[in-house]
Amino acid sequence: MQSSQAPARPANAPARNVVVVGTQWGDEGKGKVVDWLTDHAAAVVRFQGGHNAGHTLVINGKKTALQLIPSGIMREGVACYIGNGVVVDPTHLLSEIERLEAAGLNVRSRLFISESCPLILPFHVEVDKAREALRETSGSGKIGTTGKGIGPAYEDKVARRALRVQDLKHPDRFAKKLRELLDLHNFALVGYLKGTALEFQPIFDQAMKAAEQILPMLADVGVQIHGHNVAGGSVLFEGAQGTLLDIDHGTYPYVTSSNCVAGNAAAGSGVGPDKLHYILGITKAYTTRVGSGPFPTELDWETPDTVGYHLSTVGQERGTVTGRARRCGWLDAAALKRSVLINGISGLCITKLDVLDGLKEINVCTGYLLNGQRVDILPLDADEIVACEPIYETFPGWEGTTFGITEWDKLPANARAYLERVQAFIGAPIDMVSTGPDRDHTILLRHPYKG
Repeated sequence: MQSSQAPARPANAPARNVVVVGTQWGDEGKGKVVDWLTDHAAAVVRFQGGHNAGHTLVINGKKTALQLIPSGIMREGVACYIGNGVVVDPTHLLSEIERLEAAGLNVRSRLFISESCPLILPFHVEVDKAREALRETSGSGKIGTTGKGIGPAYEDKVARRALRVQDLKHPDRFAKKLRELLDLHNFALVGYLKGTALEFQPIFDQAMKAAEQILPMLADVGVQIHGHNVAGGSVLFEGAQGTLLDIDHGTYPYVTSSNCVAGNAAAGSGVGPDKLHYILGITKAYTTRVGSGPFPTELDWETPDTVGYHLSTVGQERGTVTGRARRCGWLDAAALKRSVLINGISGLCITKLDVLDGLKEINVCTGYLLNGQRVDILPLDADEIVACEPIYETFPGWEGTTFGITEWDKLPANARAYLERVQAFIGAPIDMVSTGPDRDHTILLRHPYKG
């Protein structure tokens, strides 16, 4: 590792686009990193997920929680886009806009929404909640959804029956499609999920009222991104959740309903993969997970005076959206190796290093015992992951604090050794280290926009 920063790009350098993705089970601290990098971007694009994802930003000591709107909204003059890969709850979107505007932010003139985004409507939420309740009572096991209708909305998209933002432009068309879709979901709600049918008129009226405010923000997002690049403006693509929650590559079925990997930044926003120039993977210095699913390095995080409890409390590990406590464990570098492979990671940002301050020993999982054999990368089958016994390398902790440090050479020697071993094992460089929640608590080794 080198402590020097990369030279600044020439003033006439072509646009350089960066994708930020989580490499674990989400909650890695992507929002802070996106906010930090937005200084170098003309636009920020959210390309998948819905308001089940949350980013907490701390700027000058003040916390701001975002769920659907890109983190770049915190920077004046930056355009923010919600790409076609995102599912949008109109009521929540407007509520989030109003909350940010009440805090003094200029939102509506800078936020643009793809008209191809599928809509989340009230029956999606009811189906989502009813399914989880049924799983719990039947003993089949809850998946751990947020109950916000994300999965059912994506199902309608794939089934080619979704109502999309563009349908809000045509009330008659919207009404016809809504009646058909509502009949389908009411049939499932009443006949199988033992719920209550929803009525057409309140849903239609609510959607039309929201349309009055949403339609002025519609945009052809792919064309707009291309325009920024042609004009020399760089773009930042912001992922939600994490790689191990990806619908194809995660711990299925304990996953989200969208593709969280870097490749989906192209499909989820309307540009070609040649426009993705640098992939930044965000990784905690340990591992957390919200909801159900396998977690090989999980520790006891509920009992006081344990390492897991230390990670949970010092790291303030609660979900931004749900408030649920996050399960905590040691860094799983074997799982991280899988994420590096899937995403084509150019460089990593390690977050929350300061949470490890004060621990006498620190473990890193570098493989597993599975059916008597050693494997050094996370398996693809969730049942096999459950059977994995982690193999650890142990490192000595360090004295003092890493909180707020902004230079690599000022980190304790043991902290540097820990990070260097992780880097060597996974085969990807650590380009940034976050040592606290504020945007300035960052060590920069190679700049994604200047490297």
